[in-house]
Amino acid sequence: MRRANYFLVDVFTETKHGGNQLAVFPDAQGIPEELMLPIANEFNLSETTFVLPPTDKKNDFKVRIFTPAQELPMAGHPTIGTAFIMARRIPFDESASQFEMRLEEKVGLIPVNLQIKDSVPTRVTMTQPTPSFSPQIGTRQLWAELLNLSVEDIDDKSPIQTVSCGVPYLIIPVKTLEAVQTIDFRLDVWKRIRQDMDPGFVYAYTLETVDNHDVHGRMFAPDTGILEDAATGSANGPLGAYLVKHGIITNGRMTSIVSEQGYEMGRKSLLYLGIEKQGDDITRVDVGGHCVIVGKGEIYLD
Repeated sequence: MRRANYFLVDVFTETKHGGNQLAVFPDAQGIPEELMLPIANEFNLSETTFVLPPTDKKNDFKVRIFTPAQELPMAGHPTIGTAFIMARRIPFDESASQFEMRLEEKVGLIPVNLQIKDSVPTRVTMTQPTPSFSPQIGTRQLWAELLNLSVEDIDDKSPIQTVSCGVPYLIIPVKTLEAVQTIDFRLDVWKRIRQDMDPGFVYAYTLETVDNHDVHGRMFAPDTGILEDAATGSANGPLGAYLVKHGIITNGRMTSIVSEQGYEMGRKSLLYLGIEKQGDDITRVDVGGHCVIVGKGEIYLD
């Protein structure tokens, strides 16, 4: 009987059973491609990753990322968690405080920086593709209806637009923490919206926070088979770029932002964003966080 080993990792947390869950298959070359999506569906986590030898020998690994319903071109917490696991496969100077890893994903090359303490990876930071910004889309009334909020809950001082650093997200500014906490995402409205447009996945945020950080948000991606995600690196890169681009949060050329997510799901997550701006352009997007190994096991392939 063929078997494949996997690790379970909590990402964007320093505490087990917080953050976002991830399954990592570190030796996936023996797993048939046609089984990858069914395996991800079997785990039913927001994402599962399969690690393969790189196409280019200058890089470290090739990573394929699956939700229960589809393959993604890039994703944040799978990249962070996979690098955390695969760091144990790369020899590095035990006296080093950090080292670089190069991961091949569908969207292209993703550089990852790993901070080291006592020869163990701690915070892991990925550099995402520079963002693209769409024009403003829809109306406050439409997006309030989708989130089951009043139109007055949607901030009219900031744009509602899709931003992508490899994966598109509709950024919706909400005035208060209370409103974000009471969001009840309406699948019937989403189904109607998707008949006419493809705004990407949905990220609603507020500058009011629970634990005195910079921003608090929730992410919804029903098309992936996961209604809400506990911590989304591929959304927080665009979010950080949006906040800096529009002068909502800014601190010189490189802006540091700490983002809360997953609180409403009982999985507190912290994402550390670094956004570089030169002139009117966002020139660098970093998203990082901590990881915890929760367990490991094996799955039968036949």
